Amino acid sequence: MKKTYVLDTNVLIQAPYALKCFEDNRIVLPLAVLEELDSLKSTEGEAGRNARQAIRYLESLRLRGNLLEGVALSNGGSLRLEVNCVEVQLPKGFPDHKNDNRILKVCLGLGEKERPVILVTKDIVVRLKAQMLGIEAEDFTTEQAPVTEEQYTGRCEVYVSEKKFENFKKKPISSDDLYQVDESGERLSVALVPNQFVILRADQSVKKTQLGRFDGKHVVPLKYQRKKPYGVSPRNVGQKFLQEALLTGPEEAPLVIVKGMAGTAKTFYTLAVGLDAMLEREEPVYRRILISRPNAQFDDDIGFLPGDEGEKIAPLLRPVIDNLELLVDQDEKERYADERSLSGKIEELFDRGYIAAQALNFIRGRSVTKTYLIIDEAQNLTPKQAKGIITRAGLGTKIILLGDPQQIDNPLLDERTNGLSYAAEKMKGSPLCYQITMAPEECERSALAMDAVTRM
Repeated sequence: MKKTYVLDTNVLIQAPYALKCFEDNRIVLPLAVLEELDSLKSTEGEAGRNARQAIRYLESLRLRGNLLEGVALSNGGSLRLEVNCVEVQLPKGFPDHKNDNRILKVCLGLGEKERPVILVTKDIVVRLKAQMLGIEAEDFTTEQAPVTEEQYTGRCEVYVSEKKFENFKKKPISSDDLYQVDESGERLSVALVPNQFVILRADQSVKKTQLGRFDGKHVVPLKYQRKKPYGVSPRNVGQKFLQEALLTGPEEAPLVIVKGMAGTAKTFYTLAVGLDAMLEREEPVYRRILISRPNAQFDDDIGFLPGDEGEKIAPLLRPVIDNLELLVDQDEKERYADERSLSGKIEELFDRGYIAAQALNFIRGRSVTKTYLIIDEAQNLTPKQAKGIITRAGLGTKIILLGDPQQIDNPLLDERTNGLSYAAEKMKGSPLCYQITMAPEECERSALAMDAVTRM
């Protein structure tokens, strides 16, 4: 049975290709949506670009037929504009002039002729209002990752025979020789993903563990487990896996996706490896370290802020500076004895071009070569932004997406629809992507931070 989907403007602003994602069903765009697209088409940033892209697609359909009557789409569905339903009555407290309510009117009006009618919107409040009116409503799910508990973590624990365990460093282990155990003690086969990290346990002495990585055929030992990038040693299993992903060269692992709660040293360790590659090698691995952080408040309006690019994004770099302070002076007792000297060391890294910061919008459209590109707080990316960044990678570039999907500032994103989770799901199994999710118990910030992570 065909369904009628009424789309809200915010769906097209985040995913302008959404008009092609509803299979052989009917898509309806209320006049209010067209008016909002028109008001956004001249704005700067991603919202304006996406509005223009959606409008261009609508124009291509207009040239093929009458949008008021409906135009057939290539997937077997149809799209039409709806200018009627203006006389539909809403309950008191729903002002007629608000675009959200005009869209709800269309849903109610169509519901009298067509069923089922489903409103698709990124706005949680609009979905709540729809429920109050008896309208079926849902989020745009095409870009959704699985629920948090089912998302790929990049790591797993498996069992192997004692003999193969003892010979692991000399001979890789086939995935066929690995197994897991269910609650009743029954053996289960293991389906590993390329580049998935593995905690090996000997089946006769389960307290023994070794760490490895699945290369697509075998579990192989970690190459960089004993390294200390920029003098930093891994303190837990998660950091050992993280170190392996970050130290693996850009030709083998050009993309690293790291998820984890605050305090698990995601940014700290990433910077340590970057500085090691830039300053501790005879020949630097990268031209520079480039840092960017999406900001839900003013990414699109950054061009209107006073000052040069560095001054505009300086407030976003404070967390990065905090981590650099820990790295450039690792003597905890003397680190803050001379604040001016410490600040000078960090400024020198920027002045000499070892580290640079750039607004997210300015990365779009570029081909970034031989660069160690860190996207911090990547949970605030939209899926389209995440794709745009990953596709910027040129030769010799390594892209690292860092973030916590539970700490999202963008009002139109959640744990399943943010760009970090989306990229992690889509790049799962790629031979060019390493992923790791840091566990809550791997928080290293402080005893209080660790306690808060587990309690709150």
